[in-house]
Amino acid sequence: MELSTVNPQTLANGLFRISFQALGTQCEISYSTNSGKVATDFRDGALHWIRSFEKRYSRYIPDSLISQINRSAGLSPVQIDSEDHRLFKLCDTLHFLTQGVFDPTTLPLSNIWDFKAEVPTIPSDSKIQHALEKVGWGRVDLQKDCVYLPEKGMGLDFGGFGKEYAVDRVTEIAKSFGITNAMVNLGGDIRTIGSPRKTDSWRVGIEDPNQPGKARFCLSTNNLAVATSGNYQRFFKLNGRHYGHLLDHRTGYPTTSSYLSASVIANTCLEAGILSTSSLLDGNQSGLKIIENFFGAEGCIWTNDGLSWTKNFGDYIDSK
Repeated sequence: MELSTVNPQTLANGLFRISFQALGTQCEISYSTNSGKVATDFRDGALHWIRSFEKRYSRYIPDSLISQINRSAGLSPVQIDSEDHRLFKLCDTLHFLTQGVFDPTTLPLSNIWDFKAEVPTIPSDSKIQHALEKVGWGRVDLQKDCVYLPEKGMGLDFGGFGKEYAVDRVTEIAKSFGITNAMVNLGGDIRTIGSPRKTDSWRVGIEDPNQPGKARFCLSTNNLAVATSGNYQRFFKLNGRHYGHLLDHRTGYPTTSSYLSASVIANTCLEAGILSTSSLLDGNQSGLKIIENFFGAEGCIWTNDGLSWTKNFGDYIDSK
């Protein structure tokens, strides 16, 4: 991603838009400002931060911090800075709030379930058990200036919350430039501030998993975030059974195919993302309770039997 190749597109009513690839997905940021300089400076600041975040925390980049920590598992601690420490402490908080459903140490499981293989296979019970023995956030040794994975084969993967965290940080960057109307969309993880000029709300479409590419309805999301977790796009079928890509580290297996997707509205994208994933892992009724028990959150879960949502979720559906 080169900054010089991403130019703000000028739209109507003082709205700018930038589109780019980052974090393994298509991204788009729309924002209003009366100043062309602010439009460009914000673009530079946002893209620079995203590029730096990806370079440091992507497990797919060999010299990233996460890759260094994973290679050093069972060998030695890895030095971290104060920003890294804050992010790792955030993992602590999320692990606690979700009662362990959120766990960034699930890389050993991801490594044995290959959803991109031409001929997919089911890992043996022994392989799954061996991977599960390497999973457990509580085992991570986190100090103020270093982090250590105590057993060889353990591994961190921030893919379960990295994009959502980035959405929130880019939103804060927009605010620091005095931008009061914006939508940050990183691969479908979204947060808004204000509303588009001359319209009353930012609208976010919620896709029908039974009809991919088609929105069932739109949500009004001013000053809110929306995130969706799903099992219906990345999966494989074997012996008549559907295996979704979302892995449950409590069992070592993918979630059941009857739970298709979960979408959550919350005050931050990180909250929405963690809640959508956790609720999908826990299933329909218990999943809805996870959302309902979190202050300020509403959501819906699609299953093979239909759509269910929390008490006030319908209030956000745009009837226009």
